[in-house]
Amino acid sequence: MTSRLANRYHRNLAAGGWGKLDLVEQMANIGSEVERTIKAHRSGRSNRFEPAFDRALELFDLTASDPRWRGGRRREILRARDEFCRLFFDPEVPGDSADGLRRYFFHFALLAQEARHRTRGG
Repeated sequence: MTSRLANRYHRNLAAGGWGKLDLVEQMANIGSEVERTIKAHRSGRSNRFEPAFDRALELFDLTASDPRWRGGRRREILRARDEFCRLFFDPEVPGDSADGLRRYFFHFALLAQEARHRTRGG
């Protein structure tokens, strides 16, 4: 389950840093790349789309290969990855799929932000 770039963008994370993050943090980070990819695609900026798409796939793959996420969690990660890829390569994808994926990842971003806030004593 490795991206076609074999951790080209996230070498430090692939070397062990990613495994220090919990699932919510990992998914929130994936969501950031998903958002960048969608924005670049919508604006027609292929010079930004391709690297963002590759970075997102790399993070999906790092997360899916994390041994802590087995069974249903891994299946959900891979389902989200499939839906992400469908946005750009499936001509039959529903028009609101990007917004649905954005909402899905937004919840992880909120949870991660709340956890950081709690950790800082706020």
